[in-house]
Amino acid sequence: VQLQAYGGGLVQAGGFLRLPCIASGRTSSSLAMGWFRQAPGNEREFVAASSSSGLSTYYEASVKGRFAISRDNAKNTVYLQMNSLKPEDTAVYYCAAYASSAGAAKNKDWYDFWGQGTLVTVSS
Repeated sequence: VQLQAYGGGLVQAGGFLRLPCIASGRTSSSLAMGWFRQAPGNEREFVAASSSSGLSTYYEASVKGRFAISRDNAKNTVYLQMNSLKPEDTAVYYCAAYASSAGAAKNKDWYDFWGQGTLVTVSS
């Protein structure tokens, strides 16, 4: 499975971005997919995840209510809509996936496939 994430960039605080991640090599309907982020000097942390069907979603507490994960399995694509961005959201954002028929993990160790990351910078 190859994952290609894009859509990062520079945005002012309070702004928004949408990050798509396209999966290839395997239909996304068999994959739990998640987003993680890593700021300089920090460990990679969980942001959001979606079950393979998209019916179950999970969020890290600091982004709940601001970010939304969604997916279009017909396009093998998962999205991270990020609203009300804050400077502390600045990080490289990675999409990740693993084979799953139910649920989605918050622990990055579950994820077998990773995209290359896309940088999001939020200015104050």
